[in-house]
Amino acid sequence: MSNKQRILEVGLTLFAQRGYEATSVQEICDQVEITKPTLYHYYGSKQGLLESILEERFGPFLSLLEAACHYRRDINLNIQRVIEAYFLFASHDLQLYQLLLSLRTGPSRSESRQIIKPWIKAQEEPIMAMFKAAERDHGNMRGRSRAYMISLLGIINAYVQQALEDDLVLNNELAQQARHQFMHGIFS
Repeated sequence: MSNKQRILEVGLTLFAQRGYEATSVQEICDQVEITKPTLYHYYGSKQGLLESILEERFGPFLSLLEAACHYRRDINLNIQRVIEAYFLFASHDLQLYQLLLSLRTGPSRSESRQIIKPWIKAQEEPIMAMFKAAERDHGNMRGRSRAYMISLLGIINAYVQQALEDDLVLNNELAQQARHQFMHGIFS
């Protein structure tokens, strides 16, 4: 593994375990056994390292999410696909998901929160667009796309958090359970 890749992996591990703000550049460099100028050469700064982690590891998921959100006139199927996409992503990169959850819930004015904001928006927009498209078929959904997006992500993140804490297996059966839990709220 190259120094650049080792820096990325160690940065991800430390950010996920300790938090972005609590991890110093020196700690990353010590674990990779490089000097600070080497890290700066590849990433420019700690912020650049976090942005690279998000681009490399989270960026591909957003394409998968957009495909899952493409409305097919079957909101049940779409929601199932969205949940499955998140569960698949989390199953393959639980450490990154742990980091994403901590960044998302961090202090609103922190550097890390400012870095994650565009990534949060990039995942919220296709989900809201999916619900907005479903309004044509389900009149009772009109004007609620943001609330539905928030609720759906809340359910997904709760299941992933449980997987982080209790070794819960994020599989299609659990995705069906989560979809059912969510859908009961829409049509009740």
